[in-house]
Amino acid sequence: MTTRERPTLEAVARRAGVSRATVSRVVNGSTTVAATIREAVTRAVDELGYVPNQAARSLVTQRTDSIALILPETANRVFSDDLFFPAIIRGVGTELEAADKQLVLMMTGSEAGHHRVERYAVAGHVDGVMFASIHGADPLPGALARRGIPVVCSGRPMNAGTPVPYVDVDHAGGVAAAVRHLIATGRQRIATIAGPQDMVAGIERLAGYTGTLREAGRPEIVVAGDFTRESGIEGMRALLAREPSLDAVFVASDLMAHGALLALREAGRRVPDDVAVIGFDDFEISRYSDPPLTTVRQPIAEMGRTLARQMLRLVGGGTELPEPVVLPTELIVRDSA
Repeated sequence: MTTRERPTLEAVARRAGVSRATVSRVVNGSTTVAATIREAVTRAVDELGYVPNQAARSLVTQRTDSIALILPETANRVFSDDLFFPAIIRGVGTELEAADKQLVLMMTGSEAGHHRVERYAVAGHVDGVMFASIHGADPLPGALARRGIPVVCSGRPMNAGTPVPYVDVDHAGGVAAAVRHLIATGRQRIATIAGPQDMVAGIERLAGYTGTLREAGRPEIVVAGDFTRESGIEGMRALLAREPSLDAVFVASDLMAHGALLALREAGRRVPDDVAVIGFDDFEISRYSDPPLTTVRQPIAEMGRTLARQMLRLVGGGTELPEPVVLPTELIVRDSA
């Protein structure tokens, strides 16, 4: 049995009755070809089952039609029960699929990972790079942008000199609404389990907590977490040991809040009778926690879609950087507070 030969550009040209160059222009999206000729070429492509050689096409168009989404975390963190990454990937993927672009996922949870991503992007394997989250003053977004590679970040880069657009949410405003809710419902000693302070999300959520309590003349009771359930358990245990009279806690992520609920149950504290709990994210599982979790909703999938739209503007030939986008948050009140 012989293998059917792959149709060539020349075969399409013969079938359509045009030159090879004309077929190439049509296949690569040129708008300078007459409509009747484009229809003849398209019909020949369909009849022969011609599939463009992507490598050759990239040489002509200087495009790969692939966009990288960088997750600056280890594989263990990305594929844990943290639901932030699946939600933002879903948003990015939906938008890129509609634009007929290929999504390339890469992780940079180590120095070697940073170097690998930089080499891959600089070599021209993708048309642009998006970052799903950034730790510290990560130099990689700025380094890629200075090499002429389109870059967009989810979350404001901590390095203020990095010339890249970003998409973020109103962290501080959302937390302020949560703390004011706790004050309005009569809570007196309001603690927090803060997020990591090498990320803008962690920094701004803590700032929203401290700023609101200072305005109200209330004491600040702070322990640190890292957005994981385990750090929520440990953080809540530490708070109870330090401040046994606390009657409310704002927790900087839903996963940490679920850990806090477990620690409170372990300590025999009733929620919300003894201690009110508010999280941040509004993951679907928060509706089914015991009790259902009051939380600050951030539109993660919309962040992903907006991130992709900004990238598509950049790779589509836009000469100006898109303006930063800050999406609103919303307090969702359930039984835990």
